Amino acid sequence: MIDCLGKANEYLAAWNARDADAIVRTFAGGGTYQDPTTGEISGEAIGANAKRLWDAFPDLSFEVASIAEAGPGRAVAEWIMKGTNAGPFQGLPPTGRAVSLPGVDVIDVGPDGIRSVKGYFDTRTVPEQLGLQVLVQPHAIGPFSFGMSVAVRSGKKTKPGAFGITTIWNTDEETEEIRTLTRTTATEMLRMDGFIGLTTLRIGGRGVTISAWEKPEHTKQMVRGGTHRQAMQKFWSDLGEAAFTSVWVPDHINPLWVRCNACNKMNDHEKQAGVCACGQPLPEAPPYF
Repeated sequence: MIDCLGKANEYLAAWNARDADAIVRTFAGGGTYQDPTTGEISGEAIGANAKRLWDAFPDLSFEVASIAEAGPGRAVAEWIMKGTNAGPFQGLPPTGRAVSLPGVDVIDVGPDGIRSVKGYFDTRTVPEQLGLQVLVQPHAIGPFSFGMSVAVRSGKKTKPGAFGITTIWNTDEETEEIRTLTRTTATEMLRMDGFIGLTTLRIGGRGVTISAWEKPEHTKQMVRGGTHRQAMQKFWSDLGEAAFTSVWVPDHINPLWVRCNACNKMNDHEKQAGVCACGQPLPEAPPYF
Protein backbone atom coordinates (compact mmCIF):
# COMPACT_ATOMS: atom_id res chain seq x y z
CA MET A 1 0.00 0.00 0.00
CA ILE A 2 1.31 3.43 -0.97
CA ASP A 3 1.81 5.83 1.97
CA CYS A 4 0.90 8.99 0.07
CA LEU A 5 0.45 11.09 3.23
CA GLY A 6 3.87 10.05 4.52
CA LYS A 7 5.58 10.99 1.25
CA ALA A 8 3.63 14.29 1.03
CA ASN A 9 4.69 15.21 4.56
CA GLU A 10 8.28 14.29 3.73
CA TYR A 11 8.13 16.58 0.69
CA LEU A 12 6.76 19.53 2.70
CA ALA A 13 9.25 18.94 5.51
CA ALA A 14 12.11 19.14 2.99
CA TRP A 15 10.82 22.55 1.91
CA ASN A 16 10.76 23.78 5.51
CA ALA A 17 14.25 22.36 6.06
CA ARG A 18 15.43 24.32 2.99
CA ASP A 19 17.01 21.14 1.62
CA ALA A 20 16.79 21.18 -2.18
CA ASP A 21 18.38 17.74 -2.55
CA ALA A 22 15.86 16.25 -0.12
CA ILE A 23 13.01 17.79 -2.10
CA VAL A 24 14.30 16.20 -5.32
CA ARG A 25 14.76 12.82 -3.60
CA THR A 26 11.07 12.64 -2.73
CA PHE A 27 10.24 12.44 -6.45
CA ALA A 28 10.23 9.29 -8.54
CA GLY A 29 12.37 9.22 -11.67
CA GLY A 30 10.70 11.50 -14.21
CA GLY A 31 8.47 13.00 -11.50
CA THR A 32 7.23 16.50 -12.26
CA TYR A 33 6.37 19.71 -10.45
CA GLN A 34 4.29 22.59 -11.79
CA ASP A 35 2.59 25.71 -10.54
CA PRO A 36 1.28 28.88 -12.25
CA THR A 37 4.79 30.42 -12.32
CA THR A 38 7.04 27.49 -13.28
CA GLY A 39 5.29 25.41 -15.89
CA GLU A 40 6.16 21.70 -15.75
CA ILE A 41 9.68 20.96 -14.48
CA SER A 42 11.47 17.83 -13.26
CA GLY A 43 14.74 16.58 -11.77
CA GLU A 44 17.30 19.16 -10.70
CA ALA A 45 15.09 21.98 -12.00
CA ILE A 46 12.76 21.31 -9.06
CA GLY A 47 15.59 21.92 -6.59
CA ALA A 48 16.76 24.99 -8.53
CA ASN A 49 13.26 26.45 -8.33
CA ALA A 50 13.30 26.03 -4.55
CA LYS A 51 16.71 27.71 -4.29
CA ARG A 52 15.46 30.73 -6.26
CA LEU A 53 12.61 31.13 -3.80
CA TRP A 54 14.95 30.82 -0.80
CA ASP A 55 17.25 33.45 -2.34
CA ALA A 56 14.31 35.86 -2.50
CA PHE A 57 12.74 34.76 0.80
CA PRO A 58 15.49 33.33 3.06
CA ASP A 59 13.02 32.62 5.90
CA LEU A 60 10.48 30.92 3.62
CA SER A 61 8.22 28.38 5.35
CA PHE A 62 5.07 26.41 4.62
CA GLU A 63 2.45 26.24 7.33
CA VAL A 64 0.29 23.19 6.58
CA ALA A 65 -3.35 24.04 7.28
CA SER A 66 -4.64 20.58 6.32
CA ILE A 67 -3.51 17.47 4.51
CA ALA A 68 -5.65 14.49 3.50
CA GLU A 69 -5.89 11.58 1.10
CA ALA A 70 -8.03 12.26 -1.95
CA GLY A 71 -8.06 8.84 -3.56
CA PRO A 72 -5.53 6.06 -4.14
CA GLY A 73 -2.00 7.49 -4.13
CA ARG A 74 -3.16 11.10 -3.99
CA ALA A 75 -2.75 13.63 -1.17
CA VAL A 76 -4.05 17.19 -1.07
CA ALA A 77 -2.25 19.67 1.15
CA GLU A 78 -3.59 23.12 1.98
CA TRP A 79 -0.79 25.46 3.04
CA ILE A 80 0.20 29.05 3.72
CA MET A 81 3.58 30.12 2.39
CA LYS A 82 5.20 32.81 4.54
CA GLY A 83 8.45 34.72 4.14
CA THR A 84 10.22 38.07 4.03
CA ASN A 85 11.50 39.41 0.74
CA ALA A 86 15.16 39.95 1.65
CA GLY A 87 16.68 39.07 -1.74
CA PRO A 88 16.08 39.88 -5.42
CA PHE A 89 12.72 38.67 -6.72
CA GLN A 90 11.95 38.39 -10.44
CA GLY A 91 14.87 40.69 -11.22
CA LEU A 92 13.74 43.36 -8.76
CA PRO A 93 15.57 44.50 -5.60
CA PRO A 94 14.29 43.23 -2.22
CA THR A 95 11.40 45.11 -0.66
CA GLY A 96 11.82 43.90 2.92
CA ARG A 97 8.09 43.12 3.00
CA ALA A 98 6.51 39.95 4.35
CA VAL A 99 4.17 37.76 2.30
CA SER A 100 1.49 35.26 3.26
CA LEU A 101 0.29 33.19 0.32
CA PRO A 102 -2.41 30.52 0.68
CA GLY A 103 -2.32 27.63 -1.76
CA VAL A 104 -2.95 23.95 -2.40
CA ASP A 105 -0.71 21.13 -3.63
CA VAL A 106 -2.15 18.04 -5.28
CA ILE A 107 0.47 15.32 -4.80
CA ASP A 108 0.31 12.02 -6.72
CA VAL A 109 2.52 9.28 -5.27
CA GLY A 110 3.63 5.97 -6.74
CA PRO A 111 5.59 3.05 -5.27
CA ASP A 112 8.88 4.75 -6.14
CA GLY A 113 8.04 8.26 -4.92
CA ILE A 114 6.17 11.38 -5.95
CA ARG A 115 5.05 11.27 -9.56
CA SER A 116 3.68 14.79 -9.72
CA VAL A 117 3.01 17.88 -7.63
CA LYS A 118 0.59 20.46 -8.96
CA GLY A 119 0.47 23.70 -7.01
CA TYR A 120 -2.45 26.11 -7.16
CA PHE A 121 -2.42 29.70 -5.87
CA ASP A 122 -3.34 33.24 -6.86
CA THR A 123 -0.39 34.69 -8.78
CA ARG A 124 -1.43 38.26 -7.92
CA THR A 125 -1.08 37.80 -4.16
CA VAL A 126 2.71 37.90 -3.72
CA PRO A 127 3.37 40.83 -6.11
CA GLU A 128 0.59 42.86 -4.50
CA GLN A 129 1.86 42.12 -0.98
CA LEU A 130 5.33 43.26 -2.09
CA GLY A 131 3.87 46.54 -3.34
CA LEU A 132 4.35 45.64 -7.01
CA GLN A 133 1.94 46.61 -9.78
CA VAL A 134 -0.11 43.83 -11.32
CA LEU A 135 -1.50 44.79 -14.74
CA VAL A 136 -3.85 42.72 -16.86
CA GLN A 137 -4.03 43.85 -20.47
CA PRO A 138 -3.99 42.36 -23.97
CA HIS A 139 -0.81 42.10 -26.03
CA ALA A 140 -2.54 43.82 -28.94
CA ILE A 141 -5.90 45.01 -30.24
CA GLY A 142 -5.93 45.86 -33.93
CA PRO A 143 -3.15 48.40 -34.61
CA PHE A 144 -2.60 49.02 -30.87
CA SER A 145 0.13 47.17 -28.92
CA PHE A 146 0.33 47.11 -25.13
CA GLY A 147 3.28 46.60 -22.83
CA MET A 148 5.00 48.06 -19.77
CA SER A 149 7.34 50.94 -18.98
CA VAL A 150 9.82 52.11 -16.34
CA ALA A 151 11.13 55.62 -15.65
CA VAL A 152 14.45 56.56 -14.02
CA ARG A 153 14.95 60.18 -12.94
CA SER A 154 18.16 61.91 -11.92
CA GLY A 155 16.19 64.79 -10.37
CA LYS A 156 17.81 67.36 -12.67
CA LYS A 157 15.50 70.00 -14.12
CA THR A 158 17.71 70.78 -17.10
CA LYS A 159 16.13 71.02 -20.55
CA PRO A 160 17.28 68.00 -22.59
CA GLY A 161 19.78 68.79 -25.32
CA ALA A 162 19.81 65.28 -26.76
CA PHE A 163 17.89 62.00 -26.64
CA GLY A 164 19.37 58.56 -27.07
CA ILE A 165 16.96 55.98 -28.51
CA THR A 166 17.78 52.27 -28.60
CA THR A 167 15.49 49.49 -29.83
CA ILE A 168 16.16 45.76 -29.56
CA TRP A 169 14.01 42.89 -30.84
CA ASN A 170 14.41 39.65 -28.93
CA THR A 171 12.76 36.37 -28.01
CA ASP A 172 10.62 36.01 -24.88
CA GLU A 173 13.34 33.81 -23.33
CA GLU A 174 15.87 36.66 -23.60
CA THR A 175 13.64 39.36 -22.12
CA GLU A 176 14.59 38.87 -18.46
CA GLU A 177 18.33 38.97 -19.22
CA ILE A 178 17.85 42.20 -21.18
CA ARG A 179 15.81 43.72 -18.35
CA THR A 180 18.55 42.89 -15.85
CA LEU A 181 21.22 44.47 -18.07
CA THR A 182 19.03 47.55 -18.58
CA ARG A 183 18.38 48.04 -14.86
CA THR A 184 22.09 47.79 -14.05
CA THR A 185 22.95 50.19 -16.88
CA ALA A 186 20.33 52.70 -15.69
CA THR A 187 21.85 52.66 -12.19
CA GLU A 188 25.26 53.41 -13.68
CA MET A 189 23.82 56.20 -15.85
CA LEU A 190 22.70 58.08 -12.73
CA ARG A 191 26.39 58.70 -12.01
CA MET A 192 27.20 59.93 -15.55
CA ASP A 193 27.76 63.58 -16.51
CA GLY A 194 24.80 65.20 -18.22
CA PHE A 195 22.31 62.36 -17.62
CA ILE A 196 18.78 63.66 -17.00
CA GLY A 197 16.44 60.70 -17.13
CA LEU A 198 15.46 57.44 -18.79
CA THR A 199 12.32 55.65 -19.92
CA THR A 200 12.21 52.00 -20.98
CA LEU A 201 9.30 50.40 -22.84
CA ARG A 202 8.49 46.79 -23.65
CA ILE A 203 5.99 46.52 -26.49
CA GLY A 204 5.29 43.98 -29.20
CA GLY A 205 8.41 41.82 -28.92
CA ARG A 206 10.83 44.70 -28.65
CA GLY A 207 12.41 46.81 -25.94
CA VAL A 208 12.82 50.56 -26.38
CA THR A 209 15.06 52.80 -24.26
CA ILE A 210 14.77 56.61 -24.44
CA SER A 211 17.37 58.54 -22.44
CA ALA A 212 17.59 62.34 -22.00
CA TRP A 213 20.95 64.14 -21.80
CA GLU A 214 22.13 67.74 -21.43
CA LYS A 215 24.34 67.55 -24.54
CA PRO A 216 24.76 65.08 -27.45
CA GLU A 217 28.38 64.39 -26.50
CA HIS A 218 27.28 63.09 -23.10
CA THR A 219 25.75 60.02 -24.79
CA LYS A 220 29.23 58.83 -25.78
CA GLN A 221 29.84 57.74 -22.19
CA MET A 222 27.61 54.73 -22.86
CA VAL A 223 30.18 53.01 -25.11
CA ARG A 224 33.24 53.61 -22.93
CA GLY A 225 32.63 50.78 -20.49
CA GLY A 226 30.31 49.43 -17.84
CA THR A 227 27.25 47.23 -18.25
CA HIS A 228 26.07 48.92 -21.46
CA ARG A 229 29.29 47.95 -23.18
CA GLN A 230 28.89 44.38 -21.88
CA ALA A 231 25.34 44.34 -23.27
CA MET A 232 26.66 45.46 -26.68
CA GLN A 233 29.18 42.62 -26.65
CA LYS A 234 26.42 40.16 -25.74
CA PHE A 235 24.33 41.46 -28.64
CA TRP A 236 27.14 40.86 -31.13
CA SER A 237 27.61 37.31 -29.80
CA ASP A 238 24.20 35.81 -29.03
CA LEU A 239 21.66 38.19 -27.44
CA GLY A 240 18.73 39.56 -29.45
CA GLU A 241 17.56 39.29 -33.02
CA ALA A 242 17.98 42.88 -34.26
CA ALA A 243 18.69 46.32 -32.82
CA PHE A 244 19.57 49.93 -33.60
CA THR A 245 20.84 52.90 -31.62
CA SER A 246 20.49 56.61 -32.33
CA VAL A 247 20.98 60.10 -30.89
CA TRP A 248 18.40 62.83 -31.51
CA VAL A 249 18.77 66.58 -30.97
CA PRO A 250 15.55 68.55 -30.25
CA ASP A 251 14.38 71.02 -32.89
CA HIS A 252 12.69 73.00 -30.12
CA ILE A 253 11.29 72.43 -26.63
CA ASN A 254 8.22 74.42 -25.68
CA PRO A 255 7.92 76.12 -22.27
CA LEU A 256 7.14 74.11 -19.17
CA TRP A 257 3.66 75.18 -18.11
CA VAL A 258 2.69 74.96 -14.44
CA ARG A 259 -0.75 75.61 -12.96
CA CYS A 260 -1.09 78.16 -10.16
CA ASN A 261 -2.81 76.74 -7.09
CA ALA A 262 -4.26 80.14 -6.22
CA CYS A 263 -5.87 81.31 -9.48
CA ASN A 264 -5.80 78.06 -11.49
CA LYS A 265 -4.04 79.71 -14.45
CA MET A 266 -1.24 78.05 -16.40
CA ASN A 267 2.11 79.87 -16.36
CA ASP A 268 5.38 79.64 -18.25
CA HIS A 269 7.38 78.67 -15.17
CA GLU A 270 10.73 79.90 -16.50
CA LYS A 271 9.40 83.19 -17.90
CA GLN A 272 7.43 83.95 -14.73
CA ALA A 273 10.47 83.08 -12.59
CA GLY A 274 8.31 80.87 -10.36
CA VAL A 275 5.74 83.56 -9.55
CA CYS A 276 2.25 83.65 -11.09
CA ALA A 277 0.84 86.77 -12.71
CA CYS A 278 -1.57 86.89 -9.78
CA GLY A 279 1.39 87.37 -7.46
CA GLN A 280 1.31 83.94 -5.81
CA PRO A 281 4.29 81.54 -5.87
CA LEU A 282 3.97 78.76 -8.42
CA PRO A 283 4.35 75.10 -7.45
CA GLU A 284 7.83 73.70 -7.89
CA ALA A 285 8.50 72.86 -11.51
CA PRO A 286 8.79 69.11 -12.24
CA PRO A 287 11.76 67.75 -14.23
CA TYR A 288 11.37 67.88 -18.00
CA PHE A 289 12.07 64.15 -18.24
